[in-house]
Amino acid sequence: MISLKCNETPQFLALQSAAEQIKSDDKLHLKNLCSDAARCAGLVATHSNAEDGRKIILDYSRQQVTGEIMELLFDLADKVGFVDKRNDMRCGAKINSTEGRSVLHHALRMPKGYDFSLRNPEEGKKILDEVHNVRDKIEAFTRRVRSGEHKGATGKQLKNIIAIGIGGSQLGPEFVSEALRADAKASEAAKGRKLCFLANVDPIDFSICTSGMDPAETLIIIISKTFTTAETMLNARTTKKWLLDGLAAQGVFDADEIVKKHIVAVSTAREKVIAFGIDPANMFGFWDWVGGRFSVCSAVGILPLSLQYSYEVMCDFLNGAHNMDEHFFDAPLRENIPVLLGLLGVWNSSFMGYSCRALLPYSQALKRFPAHIQQVDMESNGKRVAIDGTVLPFQAGEVDFGEPGTNGQHSFYQLMHQGRVVPADFIGFMESQTPIELAGEDVSNHDELMSNFFAQPDALAYGKSLSDLIGEGEPEAIRPHKVFGGNRPSSSMLMTKLDAFGVGQLLAIYEHRTAVQGFIWSINSFDQYGVELGKILANKVRKQLHDSRKLSDDFKKVQGFNSSTSCLLETYLSHSK
Repeated sequence: MISLKCNETPQFLALQSAAEQIKSDDKLHLKNLCSDAARCAGLVATHSNAEDGRKIILDYSRQQVTGEIMELLFDLADKVGFVDKRNDMRCGAKINSTEGRSVLHHALRMPKGYDFSLRNPEEGKKILDEVHNVRDKIEAFTRRVRSGEHKGATGKQLKNIIAIGIGGSQLGPEFVSEALRADAKASEAAKGRKLCFLANVDPIDFSICTSGMDPAETLIIIISKTFTTAETMLNARTTKKWLLDGLAAQGVFDADEIVKKHIVAVSTAREKVIAFGIDPANMFGFWDWVGGRFSVCSAVGILPLSLQYSYEVMCDFLNGAHNMDEHFFDAPLRENIPVLLGLLGVWNSSFMGYSCRALLPYSQALKRFPAHIQQVDMESNGKRVAIDGTVLPFQAGEVDFGEPGTNGQHSFYQLMHQGRVVPADFIGFMESQTPIELAGEDVSNHDELMSNFFAQPDALAYGKSLSDLIGEGEPEAIRPHKVFGGNRPSSSMLMTKLDAFGVGQLLAIYEHRTAVQGFIWSINSFDQYGVELGKILANKVRKQLHDSRKLSDDFKKVQGFNSSTSCLLETYLSHSK
């Protein structure tokens, strides 16, 4: 079935008209919309897990929408063939048309015994068998390392893990690692262990990562699909030298034995892995249907995270993601949390004209979550053309940023309250990973945190008027500075707890939100040609730096660049330190 583009539908025009009305009609200010209890009750979705009673509640009543606007958004989804597009993704159709690939990161989370052949009769069983072959290999290797059966070259147990990768090979796994550090089950499993992510080619990152580490107790994981990523491979060679030099200082000189015991790879480039000296038995594969920013549930993330937190904990994480996958694929659209978030994203971006979006988790454990979702969303949906190559008549994608509450309140909330309008997602939890309650305090530490979680969306929505300030006796000169216009949209997501299962659910929610927006906009959310041009130009600069520093005077002159870049390069090269 050939579906329409969103801007070709009558719903698109109707939504444009509705947005103009929202912007111009004071009766549709959020302080008025939020006083309608029936409207608010209708703008809530709940996902419950029958096995343990945990819940995810999405309250989007503080978004600038009415029931009628939501129906137009659902109609828009219907007109662009959203359900068919979602089903194509689920079944493994090659929806990444520019690269000729399926998009199957949800298959990484399917448990053993799941009948994927029902969705994909031709390849479903083969795909899932391959997924679990890799997962079984991770489980076995993790057990050997964590038990001490697989030791380092000196006979010491390997307790330090350095995961070398960049982009999706770092941001996703690092977010999950930070999210689990304070979880009771995960932190118990990680006692005595250290996991470090080395991504930036800046030598400072390497220095910080290896500081205080004993090479004899360190296992290195090189994560690169092609084993050619420039930053990753330079960091890999740098870390390999650190390892060999450090063990030589301890009396171990057999480089082949050191690499065999201390370095493993997550890659598909078998010959390059072997050439690096890595035992191919210690190579963990993945597939071209796993995009880098969606790869945390593959060996890219599950290997280092299992070594740190145990394979059992990471199975909980995968099960949580699978739980949300099933919700996304099966739940009715009006009760579907990722679908609702995606439709609201389209509304705020394409119709209300808001170009930014804030992700505000009220949990310090999620301090790296905004950075990961920033990549997931901006690398996916920052596109200029539709999937058929025609230029979009509107801008797709948003600028995503965020910080944990309450830290962000003392950083950028000033702008959110009195400057630009930035739609926000607030994420909170009913239980704390580390509850504290001091005698004599009015509330527990977690209740203090959650007081802000509940208050901030109302403050953004309602604001504070001049008449309020007059009634409070505020001096006239200061009143203009204390007026809050309100009418600033947000959604609130309340989850039961942030354990490994919950982290998996949260990841899948935002992965699928990104896909929803891409499907509505008719773009390809699963390629990323925008990251390539800068890499190509960097190769030219790299050659110039090599020639200028290491060849004869004939090659030292900077050439082939514009005058601005040439001037900066010459200044950089003239500084010899």
